[in-house]
Amino acid sequence: MKFVAILYPGGESAKSNPELWNCAELALGLRPILASRGHTLVSTSETGPALDSELVDADVVIATPFWPAYITKERIERAAKLKLLLTAGVGSDHFDLAAAAARNVTVAEITGSNVVSVAEHVVMQVLALVRNYIPSYQQVVAGGWDIAALATRAHDLEDKTVGIVGMGRIGQRVAARLKPFDVRMFYYDNRRLTTAEEQVLGARYAPLDALVAACDVISINAPLTPGTDRLFDRERLARMKKGAYLVNTARGRIVDTEALVEVLKSGHLAGYAGDVWYPQPAPRDHPWRTMPNHAMTPHISGTTLEAQRRIAEGIQDCVTRFLDGRPLEREYLIVDGGKVVSPSYSYAYSKA
Repeated sequence: MKFVAILYPGGESAKSNPELWNCAELALGLRPILASRGHTLVSTSETGPALDSELVDADVVIATPFWPAYITKERIERAAKLKLLLTAGVGSDHFDLAAAAARNVTVAEITGSNVVSVAEHVVMQVLALVRNYIPSYQQVVAGGWDIAALATRAHDLEDKTVGIVGMGRIGQRVAARLKPFDVRMFYYDNRRLTTAEEQVLGARYAPLDALVAACDVISINAPLTPGTDRLFDRERLARMKKGAYLVNTARGRIVDTEALVEVLKSGHLAGYAGDVWYPQPAPRDHPWRTMPNHAMTPHISGTTLEAQRRIAEGIQDCVTRFLDGRPLEREYLIVDGGKVVSPSYSYAYSKA
């Protein structure tokens, strides 16, 4: 069998750090596993025709979200031998799930592998915005010392109203980490928590537009589905509270690219922090690189060394089970038996 792993390039860092499991050079630790069974592994960071030539006869494709390629309907249809798509991480919207289901290709991801990493990143970005950290750091690097210019945009997080859009594994961890800051907290999700869960997290359910209008800070933690694609469009961004902050570590396409730039330039929103872009990798002229009052990072939130170890272990388990003819962990499955089965995606795809 042929396995194709599409991973980020490790370069010189991979030579000195054996914990960069998700880079192409280390290939999630799969080489000895597959070599011992006589299978072929192609680990690459290539894009375009070079990648397509490898995918055509692949039995299994493993890819980190969006880097360096989207596995589109056309690519799935051309890969006649394809049986399994594995996400080296969480979030499988870089695979065309409908096309995979139509071809009866199984899709799985390593559910839970990086939820702590992402939740910590969310809290960091919330504080970076509210406390005006990025301009403060930049001023120091530039040799300045203008306290008034920085303090005019710095706030306490305490007593603010925080909204969480998407109360799954990551959203719940974000809520648990923000609760000690003594904030008021609302959440929106297709599935409501139990009363006991809400009390533990200190969060109350609110319809999306009510949440949007009431909150000083909003964190997006929902998967990208047909229902969340550009969920924060021009109209919803305009309905956000003036001077509010938006944090998005979910998927770039949940927020309208140009509309976000407009509300930041106009001053309607006080700041935006995110870890995800559309497309990815973001081109050098992407407008989010230069929009005012942002704290963007290059999709690094779920790629701590600890997360990479958990991802590699999960991928190795999936590959071993697949080769042994054993079922994959049920909680990992996104598409199985020709259907979208993950609760994170199935609701939206049933409505699409």
